[in-house]
Amino acid sequence: MAFSWYCVLLLCLGARAANAVFLAEMKLDCRPDYMALVWSDSRSQADTSLFRLGSCAPTSSTSREVVFSVGLTDCNFRKLVTGNELTYSNELIYTPSLDSYVLPFTLPVVCSYERPNDWHPVIVDPVFDTYGVENLVFHMELMNADFSGPAESTSFRLGSMIPIMASVEQRSHQPLLLLLEECVAATTEDLEPGTDFHSIIANKGCLVDSKSTRSRFEPRQKLSELQLSLQAFKFALGQEVYIHCSLVAWDPNGLDDSKKACQYVKGHGWELLDDDSYNHLCNCCEYTCKSRKARSLEPGTNGLMKKAVLGPLTITV
Repeated sequence: MAFSWYCVLLLCLGARAANAVFLAEMKLDCRPDYMALVWSDSRSQADTSLFRLGSCAPTSSTSREVVFSVGLTDCNFRKLVTGNELTYSNELIYTPSLDSYVLPFTLPVVCSYERPNDWHPVIVDPVFDTYGVENLVFHMELMNADFSGPAESTSFRLGSMIPIMASVEQRSHQPLLLLLEECVAATTEDLEPGTDFHSIIANKGCLVDSKSTRSRFEPRQKLSELQLSLQAFKFALGQEVYIHCSLVAWDPNGLDDSKKACQYVKGHGWELLDDDSYNHLCNCCEYTCKSRKARSLEPGTNGLMKKAVLGPLTITV
């Protein structure tokens, strides 16, 4: 892993009273698993105890110098992988007291490394604390081929199957059915207006990808789990891909055309995963399934929805 000594940033900062300008020096030492930052100015009137690196207070400070020595997994560092580069970014923030003559300021702090050959991205495992009769915890993760454990790789060949399992920990709550209401694949961890995406599940629980691929829901092992075998697609081939899903914990006896798990079976049409005697709930998958008002999981209601993001993963030829 490459690392280097990044230095000297010249900062032009004004003082409210005399409109003075001073030069400050910031030295950044990026190491494999931690970084050291030193900000100093011999003429500054800044209170060095008020500096923050992300969420971290200084490791040490004097009247003219502030030092941070922190791990790259601390202080709310953001990690970004692009191609062969691994980048950790944060901000050095100065927030003065109300009676100070020094203006507040924010400076970018970036450590860039070569992406190690044996480095694999961490699978996002979203955990949500929710408020109902008891707290619920949602999970979504990549699995191995038989769903017996976590995936050993986040790289999949085009046309192979990507095993995904979503679940909800019920604890002492009444039995709940786990559903996936919507899922899309995108190249970004955050969905923004105009983002290109590949639709996987849409229309309130319809596995639309199953109409043209071998994607399918696997038979349920538990009400609180849903296993999806997703055929690796051409969308964003060779790029990092994130799977965005809406997870729903629902009353098993409260299925309707807006709360269901439907898939297209060649030669049979749309079928309901949990009870084929109610396949008619999937009829709207070809049209528009009615939307119901979201309800929170409290006494007398049926379920709760949470957003989850899985990735990044890559699809290769």
